[in-house]
Amino acid sequence: MEIDLLHPNPADEKRKHKLKRLIQGPNSYFMDVKCPGCWNIETVYSHAQTVVVCGSCNQMLCQPTGGICKLTEGCSFRKKAE
Repeated sequence: MEIDLLHPNPADEKRKHKLKRLIQGPNSYFMDVKCPGCWNIETVYSHAQTVVVCGSCNQMLCQPTGGICKLTEGCSFRKKAE
């Protein structure tokens, strides 16, 4: 079984630990979360450790879980461009 070390499979690379990849990179990211109540967009860290609320209507957008934060129902998000 031959393995190409210069061109690894992207699916295999994503499964590896962040420091064991061919090119090291973090698993976390920033995302734009849209509030379901007022449609305001807030920037949230994917591994937020505190409850994030909307700045205008004080509705909870996400809550911490110990890893990636859990979005509340009705919230939509997109990853920010690097």
